[in-house]
Amino acid sequence: MQFDINRDLLLKSLNYVQGVVEKKNTLPILSNVLLNISNNKLEIVATDLDIVFYDEISELKVVEEGNTTTSANVLFDILRKIPPSTEINFTLKSENKLSLKTKNSDFNLLCLPSSNFPTFDDNFDSEKIELERKDFLSLLNKTKISISNDDTRHYLNGIYLHATESNKNTFLTGVATDSHRLSSSSMIVRNIKNFASIIIPRKTIFHLCTLLDNSNEKLYIQASANKIKFSLGKINLISKVIDGKFPDYQKVVPKENSKTLTVSSSDFINSVERVASVSIDRKEGVKLELSKDKLRLSVNSTNSGDGNEEVAAKYDGEDLVIGFNSKYLIDIASEIEDKNLIFSLKNSTSPVLVFDNSDKNSFYVIMPMKI
Repeated sequence: MQFDINRDLLLKSLNYVQGVVEKKNTLPILSNVLLNISNNKLEIVATDLDIVFYDEISELKVVEEGNTTTSANVLFDILRKIPPSTEINFTLKSENKLSLKTKNSDFNLLCLPSSNFPTFDDNFDSEKIELERKDFLSLLNKTKISISNDDTRHYLNGIYLHATESNKNTFLTGVATDSHRLSSSSMIVRNIKNFASIIIPRKTIFHLCTLLDNSNEKLYIQASANKIKFSLGKINLISKVIDGKFPDYQKVVPKENSKTLTVSSSDFINSVERVASVSIDRKEGVKLELSKDKLRLSVNSTNSGDGNEEVAAKYDGEDLVIGFNSKYLIDIASEIEDKNLIFSLKNSTSPVLVFDNSDKNSFYVIMPMKI
């Protein structure tokens, strides 16, 4: 195997690989990236056995076809430190030695044969569904804040993606919850009625957000019973889905909240950030005291003191005192596109609904905490 390639092209692809490859792995081959030269193209493959990343580069000079695997981390680190736009010559010297040469540098990397690299069945019977890339990225960003980190309930460790219908429109809806808060966001999609409900794992979500954020390509998805495939130009990301049943989240969405609080999103976030500063571990929570046209926020920490602030707000119910985890409040408020936050409340112990007037297809639920 021998080829010449521009450092920038390969580095961009290897940057995405870093989000897939596990740094500490019991199987050494899973720390490697597969480099395969055939048909005048370089195919780059990385996997942790749950996610498979494919990319293809055709802007290179192929001298001899072949393949090998080498440390994804070491190769990325070397390329990162080589000057931009440098031409690099790759030559496979032997089954376990890969040479990298530039005008001024010479590296020899250890390799493992590509025959050791896992192979995958990436055939999908379902038809491709085209999604608006920016809308899907927004859906993921708004829901991923509520993904659970509790591995004992593995079915909450991702985003529940499913088709919904409303007002004669068909939506792709994403929902995530950690039982303390819930996020839901939907986007209008045609031809999705046959889409099977799936739960996409946390790691896949975060890697996918990076890809979507850095791409201008059209996005296509294909799903099967246990896998989902995302295609962006020459990049393909295939992921296992979480095996489990997502809870009926509609049961926790409050239907009888009659009190409404409206407050400036930026003022609210800044105020919560300031009063929460007195709590070193943020465990004390923030107390909200609601009265007509006034919102008082306070945090009282037994170890470091207290903080109090008042914010202008509109409130249409009787006086109410309610407490929340400050991080949860900031996470949700930061995803609101509108200049105002709208809270729909019932009492100090019932779930609270948060709306975004600029995105009618998204909402949030947050559970109060005792303070």
